[in-house]
Amino acid sequence: MGIPAPAGSEDSQTQGNDMQMSGMGTRLGLGLLAAVTSTGAWAQTALEDLEMRGQPVPGGTGFQPPVTELARDLQWLDGFLLIIITAISLFVVGLMGWVIIRYNAKANPEPATFTHHSTLEVAWTVVPIAILVFIGAFSLPVLFKQQEIPEADITIKVTGYQWYWGYEYVDEGFDFTSYMIGQPATMATADYDAGAMDYVLNDAMRARLAQAGYSEDQWLLATDTSVVVPVGATVVMQVTGGDVIHSWTIPAFGVKQDGVPGRLAELWFEAEEEGVYFGQCSELCGMFHAYMPITVKVVSQEVYDEWLVRVQDDSSYTSW
Repeated sequence: MGIPAPAGSEDSQTQGNDMQMSGMGTRLGLGLLAAVTSTGAWAQTALEDLEMRGQPVPGGTGFQPPVTELARDLQWLDGFLLIIITAISLFVVGLMGWVIIRYNAKANPEPATFTHHSTLEVAWTVVPIAILVFIGAFSLPVLFKQQEIPEADITIKVTGYQWYWGYEYVDEGFDFTSYMIGQPATMATADYDAGAMDYVLNDAMRARLAQAGYSEDQWLLATDTSVVVPVGATVVMQVTGGDVIHSWTIPAFGVKQDGVPGRLAELWFEAEEEGVYFGQCSELCGMFHAYMPITVKVVSQEVYDEWLVRVQDDSSYTSW
């Protein structure tokens, strides 16, 4: 004969099961939160550890190392044209020197009396045309490659304002602004209390740069937020202006496009190497034109996906 269960035992067992399930749910929730937090922290660390690649260097001459096919084409074309220009310049200088020596008053006291030379006149008309056609055979394909916009993996609308940039990830449905670190919009009371001043590089501003993951070398280049794109993706930038004409450019990508109010222009690029790349507004746009830099971070697809998740969940997007 079994022992009868004490009164209320079923309720006690039910409460115990509920408490156990609640504890499991709490642990699962905490585990999920920890996973999301650690993933976000990992993505943030990956962004902060990127190499500073596309930036000016002290004493540097020439172009920045190209990281897109467009930039390589442009730099090759520049070198190619330099050879042609050098050859033409040497020919013209040599011809002038020969004429000065051969036909000066001392060497040629009795000048010729003719005024026309049909063969020579045809030659100096046809040869320049031939040179321009030859150059066009190489330059036009490079131009068409820039202007024929491919199908985009990512579309970003960029709007220039006095004196900052606005970015909208069209397909993802979020947007943000980007100011140079050191502009008033990026400064907090704590920064001023620490001795920082707008547009002035001092110890407090160096600390502010370091806090955002930059160094003194990126002063006037670093921004509080960055465009983030995955390596190897076809990115189409839709460029316009919100007040006056601006110009969005990244030299290492070989792209530059004016942003004209009321018009929407496009450029595209496909970055081949991860890193941080900088540009600056390249159209005189007013008093603080010099304080309108551009920062683009090229990351792996995995880091980009995690960045998207964090940005879409965090309305108070800051530089990371």
